[in-house]
Parts: sequence; structure tokens; C-alpha cells
Amino acid sequence: SSVLKESHLREVLNYGHTLAHAIERRERYRWRHGAAVSVGLVFAAAVLVLGRWQGVAALAALVLSFVVLVGFVLPAILAGEDPLLVAVVGAGLIMFAVLYLTHGVSARTSTAVLGTLLSLALIGGLSALFAATTKLTGLDENTTSLIGALGTPIDARGLLLAGIVIGALGVLDDVTVTQTSAVYELRRWNPAMGLRQLYRSGLRIGRDHVSSAVNTLVLAYAGASLPLLLAYALSGRRFDEIVSSQAVAQEVVRTLVGSIGLVAAVPITTLIAALVAGRDSGEGQARES
Repeated sequence: SSVLKESHLREVLNYGHTLAHAIERRERYRWRHGAAVSVGLVFAAAVLVLGRWQGVAALAALVLSFVVLVGFVLPAILAGEDPLLVAVVGAGLIMFAVLYLTHGVSARTSTAVLGTLLSLALIGGLSALFAATTKLTGLDENTTSLIGALGTPIDARGLLLAGIVIGALGVLDDVTVTQTSAVYELRRWNPAMGLRQLYRSGLRIGRDHVSSAVNTLVLAYAGASLPLLLAYALSGRRFDEIVSSQAVAQEVVRTLVGSIGLVAAVPITTLIAALVAGRDSGEGQARES
């Protein structure tokens, strides 16, 4: 019966895939060059108006991130390199470029960089462990079609793990930068605070932030997987069958690993920031003046 249900689900997915192509062909849908440029200009204008010079740095960092992904990560994976290792190296390059470009070279930024790097390593290790434990292959319908079209041997599970690492980076650097800034500001307003007090106060701030960050990550993955979830809802399968299927299990593992990494980033970065801020009195005095 499980084979029949799986077959029924594939029929639903194939029907939706064919219907989407039919609508696309019928409506002659194409994202025109002018429309794409207009959307990009509106986005850039919003960033510049709100961020000013910081917005300029943010846009430059976005361009560098795209260059790393297109110029290094994708070619390395297509060349047969380990996708997880490539993703960790690529994420590290993006992290260094983005954080130092947008926040400047300082002990505060270096603290956020170190916290992000350690959290990324943790996410990479956990994703490999979880994928092996749950026996994920990474071979969902889209990945199988992609590998078949490319004709290049690619590690599908490694590709899944690479996506987890890169996907978590965007929210991760936000958490580490916020935690570092919070600890430094606490130290600035009360130079008498010791290591333990700095750590505890920063951790209390981090608990409030991490709950919203985890929710953001979960909703982002759920939104990206909404068509898949709708297809499973139409298949008539039970909840336990849906969750244990390959496609949904991948998204569950992706969400859980990313969330664990975000939660762990708070105490890791807070501890590093408390250690550095307690000794970095020169930067604190300069900022205060």
C-alpha cells in the first residue's frame, strides 16, 4: 500500500508540474528585462535611503556574496569537489567579506566573525550527523532531475548539507553581530561589569533575539517548501508518513540543524564577546567619545 500511496503522490506532483508549465506556456510568462531592472532599482533605493553609507556597504557585500557563490561555490561543486567542504569555505569567504565590509575592521567585528565561524562549523558537523542518522540521500525529485541533466557525478547528500550551511549563514551573522554589539554596549555603559556579569546580561538579551531568529528561519524554509507541503496535503497520506518521506525529512533536518546552530551561536558569541570586550577598553573608550 505504501508503494501505491507513493505512486499516487508522484502523480499529484507530476500533474502540478505539468499544469504549471502549461499555464506558463499559455500566458507566455517571461520576466522582462525592464521589470527585473525596476525591481532591482527599487530594492537598491530602499537600502540606500534607509542605510545611507551603511546601505552602500551592504549592497557591495551582497554583490561579493553573489560573486563567491557563482564564481567559486558552483564551479567547485560541478568540478566534483565535496559540496559540504566547498560550502563551508564559501560561507567563510562570504562571512569575512560581508562582516568586515559592512561593520569595519575592529575587535568587535572579529568577535562576530569568530562566533559565526564556530557556529558554522557546528552546523556543518550536525548536518552531516543528522543526515547520516536519518539516512537522507538528498535525492529528491528536483535533485535527481538536475544530476541527470548535468551528466556530472555530484554527491547529492553533500549538496543537501551544503544548502543547509549556506542557508543558515544569512540569519547566523545577524545573531552574532547583535550579540557582540549588545555585550560591547553593556561594557561601554558599565565598565565595572566583570566577565560573568557581562556574559549573563548578554545571554538574557540573546534569548529574546534567538526566539525570533529561529522563527524567521523556520518560516523561511516553510515558505520555500509550501508547494511541496500542498502536494503532500492533497495526497491523503498520514502525518507520520509525510514527515518520514525523503523530501519532507530533508526540510525538517534543514530546519532543525539551522535552528540548533542559531541557538548555539548565542552563548558561543556572547562568551567570546565578554572575553574580548573586557580587555578591549581602547575601542570602548573611543566609541564612547
